[in-house]
Amino acid sequence: MDNQSAIEVLKKALLLEQQGKAFYEHVANSTKNNEVKAIFLMMAEEEKKHIAIIKEQFIHYNETGKFNGQVTVTYPEPVVREIISDKIRSEISAAGFEAAAIAAAIDMENRAVKVYSERSAQTADPAEKEVYRWLADWEIGHSKMLEEMNTAILEESWNDNNFWPF
Repeated sequence: MDNQSAIEVLKKALLLEQQGKAFYEHVANSTKNNEVKAIFLMMAEEEKKHIAIIKEQFIHYNETGKFNGQVTVTYPEPVVREIISDKIRSEISAAGFEAAAIAAAIDMENRAVKVYSERSAQTADPAEKEVYRWLADWEIGHSKMLEEMNTAILEESWNDNNFWPF
């Protein structure tokens, strides 16, 4: 394992998570919809956990030259149907700020999944592989939740505008 590559990926991962946290906080502070605010604040909190995990791994790697394969935080399974209330679906326009933020968040989460999955596949270090696989799985959960929200918003818009052919 190239020490510089491991450090560079950790730095990239930390930056991705910090950008995600900043974005989610900005959306939460910019929306007038309380349910959307709650969702994006939850996402920002989860990004804080990712930042802590990556920092922990970075410190351990700098001190030992190895990853600490143990991740100290467990991730919740998002229950999207509970999050996507009828109120959110009816209040968010498919062409509005919140819908655009959800679409941008999907792209951010998918980019993180790609970085983590690629690094997990590239490394021979089982501890590093475990850390990146764990992060990728968590980001996949975020992406799925956001995709379901996006689909629900689009379907609501299609129904409102009679876009269905049947």
